[in-house]
Amino acid sequence: MENAVEKIKVWFRFIPREGWFPQDTEGLWATRVGADAASVQNAPFLQDGVAEGDVVRFQTDSDGLHWAGERISSSGHCTIRVVPVPTGPLGRSPHAVHQRLSTFGLGGEVFSEDFPMVAFTAPADADFAGIKALLTRGREEGWWHYEVSCATDAWRNA
Repeated sequence: MENAVEKIKVWFRFIPREGWFPQDTEGLWATRVGADAASVQNAPFLQDGVAEGDVVRFQTDSDGLHWAGERISSSGHCTIRVVPVPTGPLGRSPHAVHQRLSTFGLGGEVFSEDFPMVAFTAPADADFAGIKALLTRGREEGWWHYEVSCATDAWRNA
């Protein structure tokens, strides 16, 4: 098929964090943009330093797996991970987390029913100051824990 967009899975290797998931790899969907480059198409749950839309270089191993190397361009998007506090006002509901952040138009995915972490992509043109204020308020009021696993200068300066 001519002009078909090729979706591939790009795998990232990392050192597992203490007290976190034992995995040392994460596969992210990506769109091939060159012979050895792909644009990440979803928010990572475990890999730090990459966001949806970033372009990474990869190498394909003998099993046909595409292993990420360096990030070669940034989308300007940020990755935010939010975990609702089970005993807090939102309970274990990723839907409630989505609702609280819905005014910012963030796309997000839920890790699993057992662990309702939501990985959000904050677009480069999002209201970073407003998002940061709501994330901080939610942490202070016991709604959730959060981390920013891929930040830009625009995020840090907001």
